[in-house]
Amino acid sequence: MDTNTLLIGVITGAFGTGYFIYGKKEQMMVPMLCGAILCIYPYFTDNIWILCGAGILFIALPFFWKI
Repeated sequence: MDTNTLLIGVITGAFGTGYFIYGKKEQMMVPMLCGAILCIYPYFTDNIWILCGAGILFIALPFFWKI
């Protein structure tokens, strides 16, 4: 783990916490699940490109898929 991986993990964790709280408050499943995934996936991924790609995907997903 290097500094870039740690920084991206902190940023995605912050977005994940916000999405999870918003999804739980509004009772919306997609933001809540994306928030949980954003908080957890940096622990299992070391590749910087996969971290960035998955982070962008899960941050943008609630804007395009509304349930």
